[in-house]
Parts: sequence; C-alpha cells; structure tokens
Amino acid sequence: MSINARTRALLAALVAFILAFGVVACGDDDSGDNGGGGGGGKLIASNPDNGKVTITVGSKNFTEEFILGEIYAQALKAGGYKVRKRLDYGSELIAFKGVREGKLDAYPEYTGTALTTFFDVEPNEIPKDEQEAYEAAKTGFAKRGLTALPPTPFTDSNAVGMTKARAAELGVQTISDLKKKAGKLVLAGSPECAQRLDCKLGLERGYGLRFKRFLPTPLPERHQVLTSGKADVSIVFSTDGQITADDLLVLEDDKKLFPPYNVSLVVNDKAAQRAGPDLPKIVGQVQQDLSTKVMQELNSRVDLDKEKPAAVARDYLQQFGYTE
Repeated sequence: MSINARTRALLAALVAFILAFGVVACGDDDSGDNGGGGGGGKLIASNPDNGKVTITVGSKNFTEEFILGEIYAQALKAGGYKVRKRLDYGSELIAFKGVREGKLDAYPEYTGTALTTFFDVEPNEIPKDEQEAYEAAKTGFAKRGLTALPPTPFTDSNAVGMTKARAAELGVQTISDLKKKAGKLVLAGSPECAQRLDCKLGLERGYGLRFKRFLPTPLPERHQVLTSGKADVSIVFSTDGQITADDLLVLEDDKKLFPPYNVSLVVNDKAAQRAGPDLPKIVGQVQQDLSTKVMQELNSRVDLDKEKPAAVARDYLQQFGYTE
C-alpha cells in the first residue's frame, strides 16, 4: 500500500469513528426543537406546508461548496420544501450578485471572504473571534437585503501550502520565512486571488512578499500545481483532504493575515420570508456535525475518491441521523 493510500485509509477510519461515535453519543438526545444540541439522531421533520415553497440553492465553484450546497438542498427537501439546485454557479462575486438579484435564493458563503470581498474590510481589521466575524458579516449582508444564517462549526481558512519536500529544501515553516525567497518562487492561486486581500494582495501588503510569478490556477488544480512542480507555493483551503494525502505543509500564518472563514448560508430576504422558520431551523440542525475533520473527509471523498458530491452529502445526512 502506498503512503497516500495508507494515509487515506487512516483518515477514513478516523472519520468513520467520529461519525459512529457522534451517532451513538448524541442519538438519544431529544432535547430542544431547533437542532441546537448534539447532532446525531435528530431526524429532519417534513412539514407538508413547506411543499408550497420552492427554494433555489446555489453554490460557488469548488468541491466544498458543491458538498455544502448538496447538504443544504437535500436537508431542505427532507423538510418538505421543493428545491432547485444551481450548484457551480460561479465565483463569490457571481454568486453574491445572483442571490441579491433573486436568481439564487441561497448559497453558502465564508465570513472572511464576505468581509474582505464584499464589504471592503481589510484582513487585519477582521475580528479574530469567529462569532464576532460572523456578526460583522451578518450586518453587511442585512444592509443588502440578505440574511446570513448562523455559521458552521468549522472554519475553512485560506492557507499557504507547499510540498513538505520543497518547504524542507528551502527551510520554510512560516509565511514570513518566504520573505527572502519569494522572488524566486511561483505562487499559484485562483484568478481572482490576484486582487483579493485574503490572498495574493494580502500576502504582498501584509507580509511584503513579491513572488517571481503568479500562476492563475483553476481551484480544482490548487494541489496538483504543487505536486507537479508547476508552482512552489499555492493558496489552499484548511479543510482540503489533499493536505494529508499529498504530503503538503500548511505554512504558519504567523502574522494572522487570514481571518475566520466559517460558512453561513446566505438567503435572500424575500426567500427567507417565503420559507418561514423551518429553513433556519433545518440549516442549523444539519450543520452541527460539520467539524474540520469531518469536512476534510467529505472533501477527500470527492477530490480523491472521485465520489459525487450528492452521494457524499447524502451519506453525511444519513450517518448523523438527519435523514433515513
């Protein structure tokens, strides 16, 4: 068995244990009616009245968003809503425009991304406390006719990744360690990364890094450019399953550039009014067990095992007792 295969097997076993323990430990907890306690065993109740409401759920254009979009869509369908899916809708700017214009009713967005990209907050001014960052984003969305529902337990921050071999060769452990070496290195990131304060622009302003070249890279290829040697450094996500599987190193963000990136389902206010109280109740319910470890496993099943996001989302909902 290869190193990567052994790593995947161990990770899968770990998350299987987490899933099994979560269901066993929480399955008998029937207290509360809004999913505010333990996650396992809380079957989503179907409300016939919700059948009068159609909700269009969108997502941005990468794996984690596809999975989250499916989790929300399937959960809302289980709650009785009619659901249309428009996953892979586009980048955050496109999705944000879509939900504001009503072409989407809801899509998952990251608090840090919202604050820096939509609301012009400098990364170093974003609260480091996850709840405070969410409240700030919620306020910004509210001014634009949107409701940001309470966030996920996990935060999927942007991160600076390298192969462990390349990092060892350069003697790099922190982002600051790149300062004297960046001029000879290629940085990879999504096309919009070049103008984002929580990406290349922030690395330039916050860390003073000037890379030899910026390589615009489709999000699904953010790890491949490292393992293939096309780039020395790449912007990755902290919940990526490939970090372990591809033997990558996430450099320490020693200047705390990257803010919290918990996920909030952002809902058009008109859609939220149509949907009523079951929508936030169901969303809050199914988010409870989305820890960093679980999200890494869900991502890896799509990116590495080539499973479909819809199947992975269905398994998550069933294994934690949200659906049958």
